[in-house]
Amino acid sequence: MVSREALFAGLLLILAIGGYVAGQQHSQPLSRPKASESIRVALPVTAQVLLAGGDRYLAANIGTFRAMMVGTENLDADGYRVLARVQQDAARLNPAQEDNYYTAQSILPWAGEVAPTQDILRRATAARPHDFLPPFFLGFDYFYFDHEPATGANWIKLAANRSEPQNREALLNIAGRWYEKGDDPRFAIQMIEGLMQSTRNAALKQYLGLRVQRLQGLLALREAAARFQKASGKPASRLDELVRAGFIAQLPADPLGQGYALDATGQPILITPKKPG
Repeated sequence: MVSREALFAGLLLILAIGGYVAGQQHSQPLSRPKASESIRVALPVTAQVLLAGGDRYLAANIGTFRAMMVGTENLDADGYRVLARVQQDAARLNPAQEDNYYTAQSILPWAGEVAPTQDILRRATAARPHDFLPPFFLGFDYFYFDHEPATGANWIKLAANRSEPQNREALLNIAGRWYEKGDDPRFAIQMIEGLMQSTRNAALKQYLGLRVQRLQGLLALREAAARFQKASGKPASRLDELVRAGFIAQLPADPLGQGYALDATGQPILITPKKPG
């Protein structure tokens, strides 16, 4: 019976020979094959395990190795789709494979393969209960790619609970900012107040408290704007209209000094600092 080590070595040899042949066919001796031609097929999971001698963890390592060997400079949409399938399969076989989730996060979401990346990261989060990076990456992807700040903040909060003390406060700070960016001020206030209760850092607690005050001001403005629109049949065009119409005593002061505004529909929103450049 062939040993696992021998089978693994044989598979790596096959991959190496395939890469060499592809390079020769493109008149580039000993060069790395074009990525768009090196990741065209994703074998069924059952076949991968059989080729690995029945060892699912070895099969996951082979899939991860294959993904790590793929260059992305010439990879097309189909190539990225197959790469995502290869890495998802590796995550199913061994969700705790660290290199697999690192590689997936580094490549896949930036090529539009966000959902497969999130699947890989969710599996890694469950399989690696002491690792803060999978939920951190997952939170980032929900915030940046899916534009779901509250969901992203939930994952960042989990990452904070797993991280070292020196990182925990910074992560809680990020979560607080992201909860604020959601479209439900009441929910954001509840979540940030929960963050305040979970930290012993007095400075961070005070900072989060200012964010709660800021959201309370937004909530008051939105309630006033809703009453204004119901009474007048049209949305306010300026915030001070809410004061003149008597729906709010005065415009709330933003404790962070950034202020409030109306969007195109007349809905009060938070003013956020513009990015430099």
